[in-house]
Amino acid sequence: MSAPAPSPLAIVEAETLPRQEEVLTDEALAFVAELHRRFTPRRDELLARRGERRAEIARTSTLDFLPETAAIRADDTWKVAPAPAALNDRRVEITGPTDRKMTINALNSGAKVWLADFEDASAPTWENVVLGQLNLIDAYERRIDFTDPRSGKSYALKAADELATVVMRPRGWHLEERHLQLDGSPVPGALVDFGLYFFHNAKRLIELGKGPYFYLPKTESHLEARLWNDIFVFSQEYAGIPQGTVRATVLIETITAAYEMEEILYELRDHAAGLNAGRWDYLFSIVKNFRDGGAKFVLPDRNAVTMTAPFMRAYTELLVRTCHKRGAHAIGGMAAFIPSRRDAEVNKVAFEKVKADKDREAGDGFDGSWVAHPDLVPIAMASFDAVLGSRPNQKDRLREDVSVAPGDLIAIDSLDAQPTYDGLRNAVQVGTRYIEAWLRGLGAVAIFNLMEDAATAEISRSQIWQWINAGVVFENGELATADLVRKVAAEELAAIREEIGEEAFTAGNWQQAHDLLLKVALDENYEDFLTLSAYEQLVG
Repeated sequence: MSAPAPSPLAIVEAETLPRQEEVLTDEALAFVAELHRRFTPRRDELLARRGERRAEIARTSTLDFLPETAAIRADDTWKVAPAPAALNDRRVEITGPTDRKMTINALNSGAKVWLADFEDASAPTWENVVLGQLNLIDAYERRIDFTDPRSGKSYALKAADELATVVMRPRGWHLEERHLQLDGSPVPGALVDFGLYFFHNAKRLIELGKGPYFYLPKTESHLEARLWNDIFVFSQEYAGIPQGTVRATVLIETITAAYEMEEILYELRDHAAGLNAGRWDYLFSIVKNFRDGGAKFVLPDRNAVTMTAPFMRAYTELLVRTCHKRGAHAIGGMAAFIPSRRDAEVNKVAFEKVKADKDREAGDGFDGSWVAHPDLVPIAMASFDAVLGSRPNQKDRLREDVSVAPGDLIAIDSLDAQPTYDGLRNAVQVGTRYIEAWLRGLGAVAIFNLMEDAATAEISRSQIWQWINAGVVFENGELATADLVRKVAAEELAAIREEIGEEAFTAGNWQQAHDLLLKVALDENYEDFLTLSAYEQLVG
């Protein structure tokens, strides 16, 4: 047998990592290169189309269900493929990055599913990209363990039948992987993450009675879902595995995708596993798309926009109805609380809020929901157990009582809450702290007892931008201006320096994070994703 041909992909300016040759094989890189050749041109066209649609929203300040796809919505005969056994019961899903400790803890957590995240919960350093893949391979081969160097505590996998099913989330379409290039052109991060994972694990997962399952982030249209479907069809043929083995759950975390839920399921119908209702990215998308739509689109403080807000209820209930009409799972949003080891009262209040949130989702018809910490798994599980009992899901609950008009999804002015000065300060605090950690390679960050990811920073900086450009006056009489934001940011940076001490402050990326937050919050030209600027500054 002859040796495999060298991969056409160049590994550029990347440190050599331990065992990277097990991930970056010639065969795996040749597959990624083929994905890049075939599908990146369409990716580029669809990114350009996003800009065109955003310009149309700026002109009209409205959105509607698509007239050209009305026949798909009206056709009651089509359904998505039945769920595989490993994805039929998804009542609790835990999310987190793919570092070694998290991989073990998430698989052992008692959740039905682990969202293994290469996207918002993972800063895309080369180490995170490559070793995250290696950790998943090791987990499937049951050769993964971990000893915490600080505590000395050891971690190992439970029995196979006790482990969560993995659903992997690649990066969004907008991000490149600068360390892998073909003829000087970087490969989209989505194709790197998907390609390496699929190539190494598809057949291995089939042998384990599962399959290559994915969460698809930042989707903005059914045409983007069609691109993913074509990638799945090609990849299964390339690997010689049955069509339909791949399953994908789409995050409906953009306002444009909310108007195309049925079409997205239709495009992926042989590979669709469900839709998920997010929160921060969804609000970020509303601000991004309607940022020049005037006062009626101004969001109040992010924590004042709960899932019970009328326009959020319209979104979540439409998602449940759409999924169940088409035989797909409807997965609810995140419980991001991180339990305190020191304050039982904080935990008590937070656990009650988590329970109320999960009770609401289960009562609304969702088939499952997300948590960010293993301690929340039993709380969420109890909420769904109370409704589901021994049933794996409630897809038979069709929610035909739900009727959502196009305007209901963007009725932001139905909220009574207004932006506050404390909300501005919190946006600066959280944005600065998150970006500083991201620049150190951390994507999932505990801030003020909440697990935050990149979506948190996006909504924080977007609200600052929106409030300034909408001329918001806070309750204390201060006008939202760039100078006010600079003043607050300087105060918060000084407070952080005092809180953590000079040595830790100097060792961190605090000034860099402060400067980057101000750049993406204050620039006249709104940047679509702060991670585009942040990636240029990310070391590794």
